[in-house]
Amino acid sequence: MTPKRRRLWLLVGSLCVLGAAATLVLSALSDNIVFFYSPSQLAEKHVPPDRRFRIGGLVENGSVQKHGTEVRFRVTDLRQSVEVVYRGILPDLFREGQGVIAEGSLDRDGIFTAREVLAKHDEKYMPPEVAKALKESGRWQEGEETVK
Repeated sequence: MTPKRRRLWLLVGSLCVLGAAATLVLSALSDNIVFFYSPSQLAEKHVPPDRRFRIGGLVENGSVQKHGTEVRFRVTDLRQSVEVVYRGILPDLFREGQGVIAEGSLDRDGIFTAREVLAKHDEKYMPPEVAKALKESGRWQEGEETVK
């Protein structure tokens, strides 16, 4: 084998290894990407069942129902709302009318099954994604601020 041919095979082999490494990295990253939707965006887009994403908005007044460790409530952006089911202990600051982000997936019936629920941490905080969704829906009250 001539040195020129050996270098060519080394280059081809290196490119194959580099391509395989890039494929593995990109597939690992795609498993960790979690999209955020407001209830209105979720109604417009048809998210496939069992795909993991986050939904955010306000906990609808009068919608919280507790049955043991299972909690059902509705998340709204004041235009649309989505029913959420969560099994576990909710954050201490979780309550009706407050901003919330839930991570999980939709089931076949259109009910969002949450794996994690995040609540606001003080009276001025609104998750940036929720604030943006409320502004887009025209329901944002000007005196409210977001803290990042």
